[in-house]
Amino acid sequence: MYNRRLISVIVSISLGWAASAQADAVTYWNAVTVEAVTAGRPGGAGFLDMGLVHAAMHDAVQAIQQRFEPYAAALKGPGSLEAAAGAAAYGVLVGIYPKQQGLFDAKYKEFLATGGLAGNAGLAVGQQAAAALLKHHRPSTALPDYKGGSTPGAWRPTPSFIGSPAQPAPFSPMANLYLMETKPYTLERPSQFRPEAPPALTSAAYLRDYNEVKALGGRVSATRTPAQTDLAYFWAGNYVSQWNGALRSIADARKMDIGDSARLFALANLAAADAAIACWDSKRHFSFWRPVTAIREGENDGNAETVGDAAWEPLINTPNYPDFTSGANSITAAMTTVLERVFGPGEFSFSVTAVVPLAKQKSRTYERFSDAAAEVVEARILLGIHFRFADTVARTQGTQVANWTFEHVLRPVGPKK
Repeated sequence: MYNRRLISVIVSISLGWAASAQADAVTYWNAVTVEAVTAGRPGGAGFLDMGLVHAAMHDAVQAIQQRFEPYAAALKGPGSLEAAAGAAAYGVLVGIYPKQQGLFDAKYKEFLATGGLAGNAGLAVGQQAAAALLKHHRPSTALPDYKGGSTPGAWRPTPSFIGSPAQPAPFSPMANLYLMETKPYTLERPSQFRPEAPPALTSAAYLRDYNEVKALGGRVSATRTPAQTDLAYFWAGNYVSQWNGALRSIADARKMDIGDSARLFALANLAAADAAIACWDSKRHFSFWRPVTAIREGENDGNAETVGDAAWEPLINTPNYPDFTSGANSITAAMTTVLERVFGPGEFSFSVTAVVPLAKQKSRTYERFSDAAAEVVEARILLGIHFRFADTVARTQGTQVANWTFEHVLRPVGPKK
């Protein structure tokens, strides 16, 4: 990924831990996990590992607090909440990324020393939670390469262009195909929220969105403004890093109780993981072509009103998987919907930081979670990599996933009788 070096710098800056703030154990290990995921399993698939680590921290904390349902490990024990959370995160990270154990050992040593947590009874609780959650790990699995089809509307591997930020090698087969068969963390099946098919190539809806992305999303565009270009680049980066950074800033600003913080991070990342799984189910099921293919084949799509351009290029290289639905929008909707369910749908000021060097505006502040979600819809069109219908349907899909997650896992525990 072209932004990996910058991401590592940003994350490294944010790894300091102070024992005085209750939620810092969660945010500290979130930052460590983002760094590990960026190196080990970047992209939307990385949310599988983010969800696992945070479910373990949630279960470890709730083994002591007993305020919310556990995800998998119904434990009970004494000790420090911070110690339990840290041991759970460390145990899962070592289990899923053994090649990075040197990093985790150093961070764990720093964490224990700074918090004065060596020998605390909570460490054993966290270790138990980690062992229980590792049974739920969703590793990458090899499937035969998928290269789509050649008929109008069918996805096929896409080219890369000189001067465009690097994504896949040119004409790569579909990436992360295994996600379509991955068992979700909270959903009943990957296809649970599979949407209706995208618009027909001969429809007015398709023509409208075709013309929009052709005009606004080209590498050379007379229509896209400099402000729109900057917005596109702002949302062109690593969503694991970008959205978890926003979660950390919210948790820190709110000085959340560690139980509430651990639950928030777990809900958000579990929902995002399942949104990615649901999205990949849709991508493979519908296998709909990307704008770069559609526009270059515009004279051969059976629609007399689409004007093709065999030389058209998007603003950035197209990721190597189908258009419908949008992973960025599914994940963003899952994150913002969880935040709305936790804090309410009204006004809530928060900031998101860019992780792509090309973005001139490095931080954007929003007054509603839905405002950020709406921007991502626009950004993916401005980048030239999605039709609007792929973005808006993905936003609905991610919202459905997050509502399901919020209503079925990690619920408050009723008063003891």
